[in-house]
Amino acid sequence: MKILVTGANGFIGQATCAALRQAGHTVLPAVRVPYGLAGEVVVGNIHAQTDWRAALAGVDAVVHLAARVHLMDDKAADPLAQYRAVNVAGTLQLAQQAHTAGVKRFVYISSIKVNGEERACAYTETDTPAPEGHYARSKWEAEQGLHQLAAATGLEVVILRPPLVYGPGVGANFLALMRAIARGLPLPLGAIDEQHSRRSLIFVGNLADAIACCLVHPAAAGETFLVSDDDDVATSELARRIGAALGRQARLIPVPYRLLNMLGRITKKSARVRRLTEPLTSNSQAIRRTLGWTPPFTLDKGLQATAAWFHNRQ
Repeated sequence: MKILVTGANGFIGQATCAALRQAGHTVLPAVRVPYGLAGEVVVGNIHAQTDWRAALAGVDAVVHLAARVHLMDDKAADPLAQYRAVNVAGTLQLAQQAHTAGVKRFVYISSIKVNGEERACAYTETDTPAPEGHYARSKWEAEQGLHQLAAATGLEVVILRPPLVYGPGVGANFLALMRAIARGLPLPLGAIDEQHSRRSLIFVGNLADAIACCLVHPAAAGETFLVSDDDDVATSELARRIGAALGRQARLIPVPYRLLNMLGRITKKSARVRRLTEPLTSNSQAIRRTLGWTPPFTLDKGLQATAAWFHNRQ
């Protein structure tokens, strides 16, 4: 099968392209600017007028990873408009042109944030979406637009909503946490309630495997799935398990929850504190039941692979 993968030069995109090639597919990596990937197609910026026709020639399926990602400190004058231009209008332009080009299946990578945030019990696919923030809202609007397009055209749309993705090549807060643990820096996580603050994660190899499954399984068409490693952890437990993978003991200092919140407000990092202390878990039983998919890597195996990459890049 010939598959167009957008965002192919990204963290998830590179792992997905590798997994699809290993499964025997022909992969066309789509990038915004030249990146040097084998067989890449350069499509420019993604928006409502992007011309995908050349990239879609002879393509059987599309994996749409490219997006305007969540930013903690967004400086755009109108952030929601920027998210909608890329994540909604850009996605629907690609999907419409994919249908016109004869593409059969369109796998869209959304986000668990479409379900909501900070709920004590795990989210499922049957929950009423409650997206918070511009990024999550744009992802939900894109999902709705794709379902409407599928109903009108017959394009087989599959939506995946992953939680935090980690693995070789990870950046942002996960990489910062690894660096802190590797350096032996004290972390103010020792007093966080481990039952209350549990979060779902997914190893990038597991996500790539789920994408590969959704591309070919007949029962995936029209479905939305939550995917995870199925091993939810509190931030403090995650720090200890990262430490074990790195061969370092995580230094956890018991800072009271109220003090953490106060420090977050003072430093204008309340959103980051919430990510450390509030729950966000997902139930991935539907994809297991419907497609027979199970994550090939455990959380600890995923952390070991991430730690090996981390050591090699030093």
